[in-house]
Amino acid sequence: MNCVVLIGRLTKDPELRYIPGTGKPVATFTIAVNRPFKNKEGQYEADFIPIQVWGKSAENCANYLQKGRQAAVSGRLQIRTYDDQQGQRKWVTEVVADRVEFLEWTGRDEKPSGGQEKSFEPAGLDPEGFQALDDDDIPF
Repeated sequence: MNCVVLIGRLTKDPELRYIPGTGKPVATFTIAVNRPFKNKEGQYEADFIPIQVWGKSAENCANYLQKGRQAAVSGRLQIRTYDDQQGQRKWVTEVVADRVEFLEWTGRDEKPSGGQEKSFEPAGLDPEGFQALDDDDIPF
């Protein structure tokens, strides 16, 4: 079984490219995932995990995610090797994402006001987030 689920913040904007020949989109980015404990200096550390996402999800990540935004990623761990220009064997460990969820949401060019993210509030809801229903509206 090879399942990975991560929540972290992007360290830079996603990079989108298209595979030559097929034109299939692939986006790559790195997320910083905090460790649940402090180091000797009393500071929290983070792991920086490379993410690879394909297809329409790759285009969505490139269009709507940006540096500093929090995202949830689920997928599988992939380890691959290649030889660099000096003939040295290099190992790459990355997560190939099946699903990416945007945990903080604003438009790509929209800057949050007052240092806070805007929250999504559907129309028709009262301030508590509940919508009043009549008994006739309930289907059972």
